[in-house]
Amino acid sequence: MKIDRCVPAMAGLILSLSGRVVSAQTPAPAPAAIASASEGTSRTGTRATVTLAGYVEALYQWNFNNPSNGITNFRGFDNRHNTFTLSNVVLDATGVLGPVSVRLALQVGATPETYYLAEPDRGGAGGASASNLDVWKYIQQAVVAWRAPLGRGLLLEAGLFLSPIGPEGMAVKDQWNWSRSNLFFGLPFYHTGMRASYGLTDSLTLSVAGYNGWNSVVDNNDEKSVSAALDYVVTDRVTFHALYFGGVERSPGSVERAGSTPWRHLLDSYLAVHLRPWLSLMVHGNVGIEPNAFGTSWWAAGALYARVRLRPWLYLAARGDFFHETAASNASGTASSIFWPGRWVSSGTATLDARPHDNVSIRLEYRHDAAEGATYFRGPVASDPMTGAFVSNARSQDTLTLGVSTWF
Repeated sequence: MKIDRCVPAMAGLILSLSGRVVSAQTPAPAPAAIASASEGTSRTGTRATVTLAGYVEALYQWNFNNPSNGITNFRGFDNRHNTFTLSNVVLDATGVLGPVSVRLALQVGATPETYYLAEPDRGGAGGASASNLDVWKYIQQAVVAWRAPLGRGLLLEAGLFLSPIGPEGMAVKDQWNWSRSNLFFGLPFYHTGMRASYGLTDSLTLSVAGYNGWNSVVDNNDEKSVSAALDYVVTDRVTFHALYFGGVERSPGSVERAGSTPWRHLLDSYLAVHLRPWLSLMVHGNVGIEPNAFGTSWWAAGALYARVRLRPWLYLAARGDFFHETAASNASGTASSIFWPGRWVSSGTATLDARPHDNVSIRLEYRHDAAEGATYFRGPVASDPMTGAFVSNARSQDTLTLGVSTWF
């Protein structure tokens, strides 16, 4: 879950047809190219192609807290203790006809339930259906695109996009670690709307977009969100990304909106550098503010990554992250938190990644999570007698995860 909320990766960072910036955490060895599923010729003589890709992710995890409810809390997609989990199965199809393309990625497994957990629940009526998690959870992304013949080529896209915020992505095969950072988990997974991208140079791309908001196929309010991003890619050596995202994300009935329009501002940036063929480093930072009825809520978060190639088939990756949030407060009360139950969370992660085949990744990962207050579960877990919700009783958790990912 993000709170309040496949095309194989190429070396470095590229813009995918889906509209999400593919992670700078490029795996090696590179996965095989997508195979063409079918070809045809349109009435205009233009050759049409359809390509297929996909991946499967499965894992077993042990949480050393041994929580009785079996939940590894606030961890996104690897959130079940002492069980084998089919995390995600994705089938990804892209059709291209001249300057027009369509992409649809379907997903099934445990991941989609978390992916869409923050999706607004909008009721239906006698002549209209409802919109909620159950309606959309099987769609990871769905985008139609047209490359207009303007200058170097203006890419116009519309649909359901993976979020361009941060370097981490949905497919484990494209990440250095198995689990995602607290930044990835807290910030949005997806957006619905329209985007335009233009290559200012061979290395520099500008993108602007309008979306419904954070994690919302159907908007939870009348206001829309906007974003602008710059991506700088120099072959496979250096990748730099800077993004602004702004909009009203609170629901109309929230107390934070009383007498105000709480426009949330987010700034996101990361830099990936491949220093040597065997060593890659990355730094990610994210800050934001939200002026609301109680003052100004704000957050600041950062993550550091390193990856070392020990053998042609073996990699060791490490990541550390910290996420601090302050909720606005005055004499009238305190704003509800955007991300976490307490003011901060952090984690340290080490991942051993074995690649016995170009299209198989086997990972063993140890991770330590910590928070300001009770955020996780340990031993016997009680439930709130009024709501039935589990009551957090631990400030930390340690996990060991064995995961396997394969793709085509």
